[in-house]
Amino acid sequence: MTLKTLFAGAVALSLATPVFAEIVVKDPYARSSGPTAKAGAAFMVIENTGPEDDRLIAASSEIAVRVELHTHKDMGEGVMRMMEVKEGFAVPAGGTHMLQRGGDHVMFMGLTGPMEQGKTVAVTLTFEKAGEMVVEIPVDLERKPMHGMGHGMGAGMGATN
Repeated sequence: MTLKTLFAGAVALSLATPVFAEIVVKDPYARSSGPTAKAGAAFMVIENTGPEDDRLIAASSEIAVRVELHTHKDMGEGVMRMMEVKEGFAVPAGGTHMLQRGGDHVMFMGLTGPMEQGKTVAVTLTFEKAGEMVVEIPVDLERKPMHGMGHGMGAGMGATN
């Protein structure tokens, strides 16, 4: 095999390999309202460092009977309604999508046990292009809204591909 043939093969392989979105999860945390709560939620910043747009399309966890992607919608007159977002959340190339209290989040319904301060919850996030990513999310029942969000704390913390 000549060097020219080897080089041509390497170029063809690099062109044939699809470029996927590269997802990084930052500053994740989960919470419930108390030890007997039937529901809980997870929040985080999802960053797409890749050259291609992606979308979070599902989440799953053994902590709950059902796990859905949710948001809050303003129904007018000061009424907010929580609802499932079946199409998921877009994560633009080179951009972020914030899952935060009062906004988009991962919702745990029918908790199978209490969410205890300091423990972790394993959550599988499924992306349209990047595939599945398991994230170990710390339970923080004391965290105030927006605490640490957007400051890059824990960059990539707890995320494994």
